[in-house]
Amino acid sequence: MPESASHRRAKGRAAGKSGRTEVPLSRGRRLDARTPKTATEVERSGSAASLTAAARRLAASRAPRKVLQVPQKDMAEAAAAMQRVGTRGTVKNMGGTKRRGVS
Repeated sequence: MPESASHRRAKGRAAGKSGRTEVPLSRGRRLDARTPKTATEVERSGSAASLTAAARRLAASRAPRKVLQVPQKDMAEAAAAMQRVGTRGTVKNMGGTKRRGVS
């Protein structure tokens, strides 16, 4: 299924001018966006399995700063998914107005 316009826009904004999108990971996986210090995964579906998979991709990125960007209504579930996987980082809403640290 093709990615939505809002997903593509968020991915491009996260990469910025110096970053890259669709960065390859091991086992045929891809990270949405990567700058030299930050890995960003955008997950709009809200399903627990998808959020867990996104958190695993962030863990595999080995970036010092990890950001999982989700719609605001899914922020609590995304933080729980990151804790389940054991990934430290930030959960951010799509507009960037709210963020929540996960340790």
